[in-house]
Amino acid sequence: QVQLVESGGGLVQPGESLRLSCAASGSIFRIDIMGWYRQAPGKERELVATVTAGGTTNYADSVKGRFTISRYNAKNTMSLQMNSLEPEDTAVYYCYAFLVRPDYNRMPYWGKGTLVTVSS
Repeated sequence: QVQLVESGGGLVQPGESLRLSCAASGSIFRIDIMGWYRQAPGKERELVATVTAGGTTNYADSVKGRFTISRYNAKNTMSLQMNSLEPEDTAVYYCYAFLVRPDYNRMPYWGKGTLVTVSS
């Protein structure tokens, strides 16, 4: 079994910052890609940012320059530093990992999500 657990969501005002964290645990041989997706009310889930095991990052245009994704391979953890938050960033944020299990099967996994609300 593999678990992804997010933390750090909450209510902030526009312009403020928030840091999300995700910890992966369980039967993991290697994590190839970790990332964050989000889903706002009435909208489809969308990519926020991803990071490979080698540290290559990819960001949605809407968050470039404001969000920073970081990964800590030794601990199978990841964070998302979100600065200059806007009301449009309000969503449930999901941790994602594409990993290799000990039986060498490659599988995608999702966390249960953490709510970020940006409102004055």
